[in-house]
Amino acid sequence: MDHIQQFWKDYCNVHHMEGIEYKEAFQFGVAPDWLADLVVKGKKKATTSGFVFYALENEALPQIGDYSIVLNGQDEPVAIIQSQSVEVIPMNEVTEEFALAEGEGDYQHWWDSHETFFTQLLKEYEREFEPSMLVVCERFKKVYPK
Repeated sequence: MDHIQQFWKDYCNVHHMEGIEYKEAFQFGVAPDWLADLVVKGKKKATTSGFVFYALENEALPQIGDYSIVLNGQDEPVAIIQSQSVEVIPMNEVTEEFALAEGEGDYQHWWDSHETFFTQLLKEYEREFEPSMLVVCERFKKVYPK
């Protein structure tokens, strides 16, 4: 059993859960160690992703109740999160309160880092960034470790 599966099994054992699967194991953004640490410390409680990428990559949107495993930069599991809310809105309508829930800095930092990230990623699909592009705003809670 690999270390990700064992991490999930440990969580399930502690919480007496059977037959429940996690949706995915992933790294956050371009600074996975820093972002994973923010999750572990309880400072990062939200994330924003580009709606268009779900369609381009034929991936389902996150659903309330989904479990995911957060990985650090070495692909080691460090936390399990559970989706609490999912909303699709234009990026330029994301509130400061939501941006602050990402735990990475002030609103301007949130905007600049997401604009840069989306601009680079969109180039791979020969698309351009627009401030009104749809984004998926997901709130989550860290459920493991406590």
